[in-house]
Amino acid sequence: MWHLYQFPICPFSRKVRLLLSEKGIGYELVRENPWEHREEFQMLNPALRTPVLTNPERGIVLIDSRAICEYFEETVDKSPMINGPATNRAEIRRLVALFDENFFASVTSPLLEERMKKRLIYRQPPDGKILRETIRLANDYLDYVDFLIDHRPWLAGSTMSLADLAAAAQISVADYLGGIDWSQHEQARGWYSVFKSRPSFRPLLTERMDVIQPPTHYGDVNA
Repeated sequence: MWHLYQFPICPFSRKVRLLLSEKGIGYELVRENPWEHREEFQMLNPALRTPVLTNPERGIVLIDSRAICEYFEETVDKSPMINGPATNRAEIRRLVALFDENFFASVTSPLLEERMKKRLIYRQPPDGKILRETIRLANDYLDYVDFLIDHRPWLAGSTMSLADLAAAAQISVADYLGGIDWSQHEQARGWYSVFKSRPSFRPLLTERMDVIQPPTHYGDVNA
């Protein structure tokens, strides 16, 4: 059995969970707050970052969401998520990097800092100026999602791919933390609503962080 060390609004853990579920791979969740610096977790990953996926029976420890996803792409044929010809696979990887790196740095990470860490760890109020800038940047990314969905059924092409999983994972955390304004993004909202309705995504919508509650629309598959 696989064990996934994660916390509920870690976007990289969410990406891995989506991929595992889409591929039909069973796993158990292990709650891990990396900021607590547990020695047992540090032994698994000295960088103290989630996700970490282990299979004790087989002596396997996988670290980093991209490495984990690539591992299962190489070892499980069901529901390929880096698919199509070489040009399409390159486009998938480009978009995964865009959301894992750029969106995370500009949107998800500041929101986690201001609305999670400052409340749970530092006991400080969020910085309103940073939040406003983060929401503005999130709108820029949603404009790009609108553009992509205007030209493609899915973000990277004709079928769902790891690009969609990476984007939905990041956006879902930003949405949980109140950083997404859907009012001017019908294409992006329609694409995201499809994800919210998928069996792989529904468990994510039911989980909550301690004392941090999402907006009322967060768990509504029709919103």
